[in-house]
Amino acid sequence: MRTLPQHTTCFAILLLAACSFTASAEEKFKVCADPLNPPYSTKNKDGFENKIAELFAKELGQTIEYTWLPQRLGFIRNTLNAPLKESDVETNEYKCDVVMGVPADYDLTLTTTPYYKSTYVLLIAKGRGWDDITDADQLADLPLQRQKSLKIAMFDRGPGTIWMQKNDLLDVGIPYQSMSGDSENNVAMQIEKDLKAKKIDMVILWGPMASYVASQSSKNSYSMIPMKSAPDMKFDFAMAMGVRKGDKERKEALDKLIAKNADKIRTILSSYNFPLLPLTKQAVREDDD
Repeated sequence: MRTLPQHTTCFAILLLAACSFTASAEEKFKVCADPLNPPYSTKNKDGFENKIAELFAKELGQTIEYTWLPQRLGFIRNTLNAPLKESDVETNEYKCDVVMGVPADYDLTLTTTPYYKSTYVLLIAKGRGWDDITDADQLADLPLQRQKSLKIAMFDRGPGTIWMQKNDLLDVGIPYQSMSGDSENNVAMQIEKDLKAKKIDMVILWGPMASYVASQSSKNSYSMIPMKSAPDMKFDFAMAMGVRKGDKERKEALDKLIAKNADKIRTILSSYNFPLLPLTKQAVREDDD
């Protein structure tokens, strides 16, 4: 039998190792996620984004690999766009490949077709003198003396604060930061604690977060009133998944999974009891061509 030259044998071994590494990498569904961000994602993997990621990985015959990082400023740069390094040398691999929840018009990633749409709601703790409120617009029409007794959370950004400004309610708002930097509580967790402690009585909060807050108390502890979008005031938004810009192949694969598993995705989302609105056809952005 003719034997291969030694350098050829070494090359063959290296090639086999490289192929094995590539195959191994392709068997992973690599997700960028916040480890403490209920109801979206947690290290316990009980958020709805965790469950949808698990569904997709199963469909692809892959295993999930998470890169955990608090979802603050720099999240995309330090996860999705961060190359893996070996001995301080960048490789062609990245820390992770998919962010399971981004706005459908998000500028920092290439986005998939939306997989759900929700709305902000006015969440009111019951039994504190506000049970007669059935529409957010009533707050703007309250007598001045009653308005002064409002304890409503107000974020540094977001449509709820814009709405409060338009309705001259900023003076009764209790300020919160959208990104607190708290390693033990995300925004929803902090709001839930402060509602229970009666530091606030109500909040205009994104639907999934509001439902998480409500889920931490006994049934019927809160009224949940959907906010109404208007031409100059938008409260409902579609959510998609994000991949690296230019990663069109992965986007297309995720689009197919979203379409194929639409019913299963909706079942997962419905179990978290937040408002789900019908998805309308989204305009394709220029960078999605």
